[in-house]
This record gives sequence, structure tokens and C-alpha cells, in this order.
Amino acid sequence: MASVPQTELSERLTAILAICQKMSSERELGALLDLIAREATSLLDCDRASIFLLDRANNELWSKVALGSGEILRFDARRGVAGTTVQTGGIINVQDAYSDPRFYGAIDDRTGYRTRNLLAVPMRNQRNEIVGAFEVLNKRVGAFTTRDEQSLSALAAHAANAIETVQLIGELKRNHEQLEQQNADLRLEMESRYSTHGIIGRGPRIQSVVQVIERIRSSNVNVLITGESGTGKELVARAIHYTSPRRKQPFIALNCAALPETLVESELFGIEKGVATGVERRVGLFEKASGGTLFLDEIGDLSLTAQAKMLRVLQERVVERVGGRAPVTVDVRLLAATNKNLDGEITKGGFREDLFYRIKVIHIHLPSLREIREEIPLLAIHFLREYCRETSRPPLEFAPSVLRQLAAGNWPGNIRQLRNEVIRLAACARGNRIEEDDLLFGIPPSRDPAPTPAVRPAKNPPLRKAIEDLERQMIADALENTRQNQQQAARLLGLSRQGLINKMKRYSLGV
Repeated sequence: MASVPQTELSERLTAILAICQKMSSERELGALLDLIAREATSLLDCDRASIFLLDRANNELWSKVALGSGEILRFDARRGVAGTTVQTGGIINVQDAYSDPRFYGAIDDRTGYRTRNLLAVPMRNQRNEIVGAFEVLNKRVGAFTTRDEQSLSALAAHAANAIETVQLIGELKRNHEQLEQQNADLRLEMESRYSTHGIIGRGPRIQSVVQVIERIRSSNVNVLITGESGTGKELVARAIHYTSPRRKQPFIALNCAALPETLVESELFGIEKGVATGVERRVGLFEKASGGTLFLDEIGDLSLTAQAKMLRVLQERVVERVGGRAPVTVDVRLLAATNKNLDGEITKGGFREDLFYRIKVIHIHLPSLREIREEIPLLAIHFLREYCRETSRPPLEFAPSVLRQLAAGNWPGNIRQLRNEVIRLAACARGNRIEEDDLLFGIPPSRDPAPTPAVRPAKNPPLRKAIEDLERQMIADALENTRQNQQQAARLLGLSRQGLINKMKRYSLGV
């Protein structure tokens, strides 16, 4: 006779192991809970099973599965047999439910089910924290036994771990999807910001730059960008990258003048471990940018040694790390920029002529702000709107006299200086309009001997029309960048969707 219970115990352990294997293959919470409840009713020969999970924040128990009813229940974690199990951590075996004061009859009232007897055990995670209760209801023959208590406790322990694992996987999946969406949004924003549409200017000097970028967008040719400091050389480099087939690959930028000469080579080409005491292996920027674009600002400040190594990289498409012996193949598009006269540097022996012709397949020269004064009002308005959008403050506007003074300035720091001045004016503005009183220190005076025709009021278009033209173009660009998605375009412009629609109607832009 003693062999019968042993056989039954062995069969139950085998059944629990099989259930655990099924649980480990499930990755969706609802399906897992349904699986556990269904297997528990079969294992313990009862009508129903319910898993109540603890919501600590709200001190509630909730059941996503009540097998046979489909109800989702939520109630105070101190109520009922399940609540008592969670509070005490003990096993509760009730022979007659309605005679037990701990029984919460409101659940039967809600589901229309009649509970005769029930067994409840706590569910604990790997940290021994109680995370819920596992109940089985209405034993088909007789009452729940001590062996049932042991079986349900074993099943609950495995179920708690399986549930926690699935919840963690679900959270990781949601985080991954959120990161993917954020990356997609950032990619769209980057492509929009650094596409040619992000280069503000209507005059021939700026439009010629835009046209060059558009023409070379599908090529991999090296480009040399020249111009004074602050004229937007990196903006142009990013525009070239983000309109090219390489736009989804890395854009790596380095200011060659910002690094000591002793570090330039290791930064560009990498370095092997052990070259010097305490030196660890480091990948260079050429390798990091492989598949994408490497932008070297102030390339005229590179040493002749670094220039020679760079020439080999451009010729053979391989790099050798400092202290290394094995060449590494790279696929990099090089964009270089400088405010120096490289022809003069070549004459003086400070720059290699062969490298110069390697990097100057296409040459883009950016005019100083003093040469394109007609663009200053458009740029100032653009920077002002950008600042208001980024800081979530109400829209600001310039008084006409302020725009005239901005256009008449000297701007030795070019567009970078203008942008910083607009940000300062916006930050210090006392109302929704920037007046002459806000020009605390004034604008750098023009050194030109005579007024530039572009700023003579008689030959300028009215300010209101210039602003409307800029607004119309910005809306058209935003719609193009978002593939006519009005909601996304409105967000890029800092407008409500209805506000965008109103402006589209005003300018006859497809509404």
C-alpha cells in the first residue's frame, strides 16, 4: 500500500516539471497566467484557478486570469482569503468557504460563481518577497489535501519566477520599442535640422552652397569647406552627410586645433595597448567613422606627420594604429574645413600639396556674415523661433529697428556670434517683443565705409513680407521633411496642429 502514495508523488512531480517547462517557453503575461491556471486545475483536479498579483503602490490585488470566467478582478489587498495569504505568508485551506469569515463573497457575487472550498498559497519571487497569491477553487472530489498544498506551493514558486521573468522581458521590450521610436524621431530631427533645408538664406551666395550640396548628395567625394570662424562650416558638413546615402551611419567630428599634437595621431588612427606604460587599446576616429563621414575642422593645424598618415589612409583606405602592425580597412568619406589659406600654407611648407588636392575634390566657400547682410533678418528670426521652441516659451518677435541694427552690425564672429546675440536678447527680453532697449551693449558697428545696399530701406522688401516669406518657407520645409504629416510638422515648428492648418490656409500650402 505504501507504494501507491510514492507513485502518486512521483507522478505529481513529473507533472509539475512538465508545467514548469511550458511556463519557461511563454513570453506574454496574459498567456502565461492562463497557462498556469489551466495546468493547476488539471493537476489538482478542481474547477478553477486564480492568480492574484500584488500592486504594492495601490495596496491592491488584481487577477488577470480567473479560469472559466474571464473576469479581471481588483480589490483591497487586505480582503479575502487571497489578501490574508499575502499579508501573513501562510497557506490557507478552507473546507467551507461561506462559513469562513476570511472569505470575500463579493467576488462570487460579481462573477456569478459559487465557491465551496478553496486552497490559497503565497507566491514568492527569488528575493523571497511575496508578490501575490495562488488560489484553486472547488475540488471536484472531496476537499483539498496536504499533498495538494505541497503541490500548489511548488507550482506557485515556479510560477512567481516565470511571471517576474515575463514582466521583465515585457518591460525590456517596451523600453526597446521606446528607444527605437526615440532614435527614429532623433534621426528625423537630425536629417531635418542638418539637411539643406536647415541652411537659412535666400540670396545667391547661400543658394549656390545649397545647390552644390544637392548635386553631390549621392557621391562619396571628399569636400573642403572654407570660411571664417563662425560661418557654419560644420552645419554644411552635417548637411552633406545627412543628405547622403551615409546618413544612417556615424558622423564623427574632430577639431584638429583643439588637440595637442602628441594626441592627434592616436585620436585619428587609434593606438595599441602597451605602446607606453598604462596605455590601453583605443579605436581611432577613422575606424569609428567607417561606413559614415569623418569631419575634420581646422585641418590646416595638423602636423606634417599626421598629414602624411592621413594621405595614406585616403589613398589606400586602411589605417594603422599607433604601435600597431596590422592595417585595418576603413570606408570613410572625409569632409575637411579650415579658416586658413591653405595655398599660402603650402607655399610656406606647412601643408602638403598632395593632401590638399586629395581633400579638395569639391570646394565650398562660405561667405562671412558681412558679405550677406540681406540674410541677417531671416537668420535672426530663425534663431529666435528656435530658441522659443527649445525653451518652451511664448513666441517673441523683433522690433523693426532692432532688425535694422542687427543687419548693420560688423559680426566678426559671423553666424555663431549672431545666434548667441539673439539668444541673449531673447533671454533678457521683458515682453513678447525685443526692443532697442534690450540691446544692452549694442551691436558691433559696421566697419564698411558706406551702407550696404542690402540694408537700405528703400530697396528692401517690407519687413512683414520678409517675415511672411520666411514663415511660408519654414512651413513648406517642415511638411516636406515629415512627408506632409501635419502633426509632426506642427511639433517641429512649435505650433499646434490647428495653428499650422490656419497658416497653411493663409499661405495656400495644400489645404
